[in-house]
Amino acid sequence: MTTDIEWEKWGARDPYFSVLTHPKFRTAALTDEAKEEFFALGRWHVDHVLGVCRAQFYPTFSPQRVLDFGCGVGRLVLPFAQVAAEVVGVDVSASMLAEARRNCDQAQLGNVELVIGDDDLSAVDGDFDLVHTWIVIQHIEVARGIKLFERLVARVRPGGVGALHVTFAWDAFAESHGVRPFPPPAPTVEPWWTAARRWVTGLVRGPTPEVDELPADADPEMQMNFYNLSQLMFILQRAGTGMVHCELTDHSGAIGALMYFRKPVA
Repeated sequence: MTTDIEWEKWGARDPYFSVLTHPKFRTAALTDEAKEEFFALGRWHVDHVLGVCRAQFYPTFSPQRVLDFGCGVGRLVLPFAQVAAEVVGVDVSASMLAEARRNCDQAQLGNVELVIGDDDLSAVDGDFDLVHTWIVIQHIEVARGIKLFERLVARVRPGGVGALHVTFAWDAFAESHGVRPFPPPAPTVEPWWTAARRWVTGLVRGPTPEVDELPADADPEMQMNFYNLSQLMFILQRAGTGMVHCELTDHSGAIGALMYFRKPVA
């Protein structure tokens, strides 16, 4: 559960920057203009997602109940709440949810429920016309993320739509199709000359600091994890999905896919 702890640190310290990592979104630098840009980008994203759902599935798609997983400070919750009757925002960080609540109250949105998330989505009730997550699952350990992906798919009601984003490769390592090559195996016995060089270097440089001795103002950890799309497609196929529309994404070299799918009508 390491990522949960780190995201609460982000929520308490730099909630806007943790969503969009640009210096102008740092807490110490955040202006009214930067905050408006932050939410304007959220409105653009929601408009785009709904446009794709209408183009691919339902020309008149207008979800009445929306789940936004990993909602953070409410960047996407707010525009979803302006078009849906009910929006549920889920996040593991209580500090993020507190900021999201302030933003919803400021926008006078009374149709938003904000709940703490866990691996079972135990605080979330019922199913939804639209289940959405964006640039979130990549920061969750893969074993947990796959289970969460499956549970998010299960929350899409019959006839509803899912829009779930994951990352699956780096844009480097072209020879191995984006997969980081395995490092060569370490020698089982250290050669005497390597040990001698390490000993001499230690005399010259002095002791090496421990890895976890970070400056007090260092940012919390932000993991980047990559998922096997075959596993995720298997989950979608088992859920009865007959078509998946994918948009490929690239965030600073992390290649991902925003996968849109429709649940069959029971």
